Amino acid sequence: MFQIQPFAEKIVSNIEQVIVGKREAVELAVVGLLSQGHLLIEDVPGVGKTMLARSLARSLGCSFSRIQFTPDMLPSDVTGVSIFNQVSRQFEFRPGPITAQIVLADEINRATPKTQSALLEAMEEQQISVDGVTHPLPQPFMVLATQNPIEHEGTFPLPEAQLDRFLLRLRLGYSRMEDEINILERQQLKHPLQTLEQVVGAEELLQAQEAVRTVYVSPALKRYIVEITNQTRKHPSVYLGASPRGSLTLHRAGQARAAMSGRDYVLPDDVKALALSALAHRVILGPGARLKEVTAEAIVQEILKQLPVPGGDIKP
Repeated sequence: MFQIQPFAEKIVSNIEQVIVGKREAVELAVVGLLSQGHLLIEDVPGVGKTMLARSLARSLGCSFSRIQFTPDMLPSDVTGVSIFNQVSRQFEFRPGPITAQIVLADEINRATPKTQSALLEAMEEQQISVDGVTHPLPQPFMVLATQNPIEHEGTFPLPEAQLDRFLLRLRLGYSRMEDEINILERQQLKHPLQTLEQVVGAEELLQAQEAVRTVYVSPALKRYIVEITNQTRKHPSVYLGASPRGSLTLHRAGQARAAMSGRDYVLPDDVKALALSALAHRVILGPGARLKEVTAEAIVQEILKQLPVPGGDIKP
């Protein structure tokens, strides 16, 4: 069987040469990668959101593309466009920046809803449609989107359908003083990203993604996952709870986290550790909850505290 733990550790250790003191966030990014999902990185400017995406792509040796979203951007600026060739007398497809293996959608909430929607088909179906013709995207394929939660002027909030397509939402946060001093020392002569080397290949990654799906999840744990998601729909402060895609996220991300820990079975601790990142961005609060300054994260934590943790047939 493919050994996922050493494979994941290679990637995490390599990225940590650039992203200092953020191991938990880096591990979450690798969980998303192994789960074949997409990441929403929500944080203030300057904490390493772009560097995380670039380091991930370089560690894998995958093609990388950055899309800087702006209000005047059109969907064709993302997907590509068909151009008429005067010589061949036929339309030729010129692919857009979305046709890379690792795509950084920088400041995604600055684009209009029309342009944001250009990502929906790509993220869910791994393909794009231009002028009625479907073009498959390269494998592996992953979108890392960033947004600034503080500055809202000139932004368009992501619709529920877009948010639901992100497997996990993570935050990097400010560095500790010791880590920030370390960053200053590392970047005194040159940026560590310039010397970052590939440590695994794309083919290995596809094997790892397949191996993750074989990790055992007990019936009791599957019921626990679905019950957590179901409770978000019943909570009195919630207008719209997590969809079944939220349950799938907890299931698949739990498998990836277990495999990264060297286990071939998922524990309730894996599910609980991932619940905030997997579900909070899918929960839409009611007007009353927003007035009381109740957060989606607080609601998910409340559900985790109230639900009994399963035991018994956790191991195969």
